[in-house]
Amino acid sequence: MSNPSRSVAANYLQALLDRGIDYVFANAGTDTAPIIEALVAAKNAGIKTPEFLTIPHENVAISMAHGYFLATGKPAAVMVHVTVGTANALCGLMNAARDQAPILLTAGRTPSTETGHIGSRNASIHWGQDSFDQGGSVREWVKWDYELRPGQAPEEIVGRALDIAMSEPKGPVYLCMPREVLGDLTDKQAPKPRARELGSLPATPSAAGIRQAAQWLSEAKFPLIITSSSGRDAANVARLSRIAATYGIGVAMPGEPGARELNIPTNHPMFLGIHPADAIAQADAVLALDCEVPWWPSKVSPQAHAKLIHIAPDPMFARYPVRGFQMDLAIAGSSSQALEILEQALQLVCAANPAAVAARQSQFTAISAERNRKQQALVQAMQDRRPLHPAWIAHCLNQVINEDTIIVNEMGVPMEFLELQTPRSYLSSSLAGGLGFGLGAAVGAKLGAPHKQVILIVGDGSYMFGCPTAAHHAARMHGLPTTTLVMNNARWNAVHRSTLGMYPDGVASKEAMMPLVSLGDSPAYDGIMQACGGYGEKVDDPGQLTAALKRCLAANAQGQSALLNLLTGD
Repeated sequence: MSNPSRSVAANYLQALLDRGIDYVFANAGTDTAPIIEALVAAKNAGIKTPEFLTIPHENVAISMAHGYFLATGKPAAVMVHVTVGTANALCGLMNAARDQAPILLTAGRTPSTETGHIGSRNASIHWGQDSFDQGGSVREWVKWDYELRPGQAPEEIVGRALDIAMSEPKGPVYLCMPREVLGDLTDKQAPKPRARELGSLPATPSAAGIRQAAQWLSEAKFPLIITSSSGRDAANVARLSRIAATYGIGVAMPGEPGARELNIPTNHPMFLGIHPADAIAQADAVLALDCEVPWWPSKVSPQAHAKLIHIAPDPMFARYPVRGFQMDLAIAGSSSQALEILEQALQLVCAANPAAVAARQSQFTAISAERNRKQQALVQAMQDRRPLHPAWIAHCLNQVINEDTIIVNEMGVPMEFLELQTPRSYLSSSLAGGLGFGLGAAVGAKLGAPHKQVILIVGDGSYMFGCPTAAHHAARMHGLPTTTLVMNNARWNAVHRSTLGMYPDGVASKEAMMPLVSLGDSPAYDGIMQACGGYGEKVDDPGQLTAALKRCLAANAQGQSALLNLLTGD
């Protein structure tokens, strides 16, 4: 006869470890008792498990997992408390879904039994937290959801969840686990998975399609590549840089929130900036590479005769209900493989007309140089301005960052003003626009890249959405110091700009302060950091900013988080 002595929760922990999950960002509840018991039992027996980090808010936890993935390329797990914890994580889950970030979000489930099981209900909330379909609240935002059933092997379910999360297009998955099931005893040992990478191998894009794309790009007088996240594969930064420089192709990044990765060095002579309307309107061949929204049709579109090419794992972006961008060629598959094939194809088709390549190189170099000249002129004009201007803040940042810096940007400074060359040196929020991403993402990135300095640039409204007390406390508790720059203009600037964009001459444009825009008298953001054991400072003098940044980074080097409360304008 079998003698069950091991909990399903113990097998679950082993399944996570065997599939490469090193960290679980956890916000526990009454459903977590079997996990806690299994963790202590494993520790006492000298059995390795993933490291569980206590995170005081679910939005911070899931943003940490998101930032950790962006810094490392590896998935992490998040554990939250039943329905209510799932609800708190939902905004971050939306961000992860639109950013194709693979996260295993797990939630307990309030007990179903009222008596008869060690895990049966024993608190009033076990009735109040029950729901008919717990997974229904997240189903639109995950690739897969499931509830672990009695008798099922958690290693099989966890393996399937992570395989789906890590298959292109990547994205989050959701696993619900009742505490009765986790608390059950079993005599089954978790079998070891086969030695392979998580997920399916990415699809190879059509070579014939890429050759056609190369032909159109080579024949164009103003070819343009627009990309949002191709740099997520670090090797793609060099690939795209070579292609652009060698064959005379302009490169741009989409409009706000713009690039989510560094896809090409910001000083590259073929880089034309963020949403360059003039270039988009002039382009006669456009390649949208890993780019959901390459331009805003209500503002600008390529010429009617322009050849339009879309390349992505899913170039239709099927999870977007409405997306009407025109296409002459849609190629599904890995953008990394697409760039490799494209480089080879361009070498063949461009060899016959070196004069055309030279003309394009000269053209885009001139446009890029003019863009740089205008940017530097703005920086110089703003060097003495109070309140601080975002361009000057970016300039001061450029004085202190290096190749071992990661910039996390959430409603902060214009990306093209930053001097960035290193892959994975820039992370930004997703198109979902769920505010509060930055604080957790910065701490998660620091966990994934502990040798790097991590600097978050965040709007004051987004900062408040990020649960700052929980985020700063988690950073201190787990020894993950970062620097946060709060762009404090005391208003919802995105709301202000959006209203002006829709009604430039409307009555609201004439108001000194529009309704629903002002944030009133600002909190002492630097004091919030100080209350959490970090270094905080308020800066309103542009001449003092670089020195203040150096003080923050010195505090980080001593293991202390830091924050600058920057009084800014538009």
